[in-house]
Amino acid sequence: MIHPSAIIHPKAELHPSVQVGPYAVIDEQVKLGADCIVGPYAYLTGITAVGEHNRFFAGCVIGEAPQDLKYDGSPSALRIGDYNKFREHATVHRSAKAGEETVIGSHNLLMAGCHVAHDCRLGNYIIMANGSMLGGHVILDDHAIISGSSLVHQFVHVGTFALMQGGAAISKDLPPYTVARGNNGMCGLNTVGLRRAGFTAAQRMELKQLYRALFRTDTPFRTALEEARKRFSSPTAKVLLDFFAGSERGFCAD
Repeated sequence: MIHPSAIIHPKAELHPSVQVGPYAVIDEQVKLGADCIVGPYAYLTGITAVGEHNRFFAGCVIGEAPQDLKYDGSPSALRIGDYNKFREHATVHRSAKAGEETVIGSHNLLMAGCHVAHDCRLGNYIIMANGSMLGGHVILDDHAIISGSSLVHQFVHVGTFALMQGGAAISKDLPPYTVARGNNGMCGLNTVGLRRAGFTAAQRMELKQLYRALFRTDTPFRTALEEARKRFSSPTAKVLLDFFAGSERGFCAD
């Protein structure tokens, strides 16, 4: 199950079911759970704890030091859940602060050449397409989709079921259920994604009405937000309404 050309530190902790391909390198403080597969030329390093059923394809680099000039080499970590796929040459960096961690949830797909910087926190069922990049401290909520060659500035928060169109670049928060385009632009709801995810017609209609009430009005946003809280009270609507309370960077605009 382990190719003879692989280099694995004697203190690395690998479940007996782990498979390791040719010329892969696994460093001392890496822990790999059951049924993980490490492809050829992959490099796993740092204080990296990996759950079960993860697959690391050829050439990916997982747990390397952050690209942060302030990083002083202190021990920091990366934690990965279960059933993730890291395609060819994907890179995920550990935290830039001692005792802290970058976090990848479960059931995520990181396609070829994408990058997750230090201190990012990814939820579950996220897709990052080829060449997409996250700056440090980015938060991606569950079911977010970051399309090919998209860029997310550091400290940005992308809400659940939000979608970035290919080549989009955002330095402001992207609200749940919405679609980002261009530079900090927004162009309606992720209607197709919501339908595929099982949102009912009534839920989608309510979100359309809420979107119009917030973003397609001449009313100042804070006033529109307070008025919307009085009109929309479902759990689905509340996810969108509550998102704005924690925004520190502002948000993308329609």
